[in-house]
Amino acid sequence: MIPKYKNMITAYKTVFLEEGIMRGLYSGYFAAMLGSLPSAAIFFGTYEFCKRKMIDEYELNETMSHLTSGFMGDFMSSFVYVPSEVLKTRLQLQGRFNNPYFQSGYNYRNLKSAISKIIQTEGIHALFFGYKATLVRDLPFSALQFAFYEKFRYYAFALEKKDILHDNLSLSNELITGACAGGLAGVITTPMDVLKTRLQTQLEVPDTQVFTPNTAKAVNNTNNNNNSNGRKPKQVILSRSIFQGLRSVYQSEGVIGLFSGVGPRFVWTSIQSSIMLVLYQMTLRVLTNSFDDGLL
Repeated sequence: MIPKYKNMITAYKTVFLEEGIMRGLYSGYFAAMLGSLPSAAIFFGTYEFCKRKMIDEYELNETMSHLTSGFMGDFMSSFVYVPSEVLKTRLQLQGRFNNPYFQSGYNYRNLKSAISKIIQTEGIHALFFGYKATLVRDLPFSALQFAFYEKFRYYAFALEKKDILHDNLSLSNELITGACAGGLAGVITTPMDVLKTRLQTQLEVPDTQVFTPNTAKAVNNTNNNNNSNGRKPKQVILSRSIFQGLRSVYQSEGVIGLFSGVGPRFVWTSIQSSIMLVLYQMTLRVLTNSFDDGLL
């Protein structure tokens, strides 16, 4: 079977031509926004609180404090962003309503329809499908992202010969440090992103159809034969076990399967992190100045 998307460029082009912008390239956008603002507020509030407690009061190692604070911030915000992540990934997989180009097994008219249909047919617990996999992806991602970010900013201040406590970093270096931190953390955690996305988007199947690492080897051999004969490869249905799921993907698809989509993920996490962290620093400066001036 010839893959529909050979690379990131052809994927963008094909989705744009077949499904358009809003229901194609930006499918799931409103679901992402639904959880973005509240989860960001919870995350950064928790991150700053933990970081200042650990560094200023307990005088712990800075790198370990940044790792732990990012970890805790993501955990506290996960109760908000995981349901929005489930909605986003399903809407992205579906594409446009009544999509004639791809049958995902889902067909929601809009975000409201998706929420209602999921709760009615699968129960509210379905909004937390892949919760453990999401945490295993996002907790280390956030921990690594902020540990890298704080370290990169330290080097950037040294490069500009500025005082990290009293001066501001140039906008270009703020963007670069954020992009490098997010992109590097994104690449490292790609296997967990693959597992999380597959768990959240696969349809419910009987336990007898769920593949374990042992049966994944047989599926891999079958897929190799199917590919040579031009037949469609058999999909590996993953169990809810995180490590068993990773082994199944690895044994059926290899390292390439674990890092499928690493290019788009690198681009997304780099851009998202650079913008988010610049706004984060701007907000911190505004709040700090407001407290110093007695306005808050």
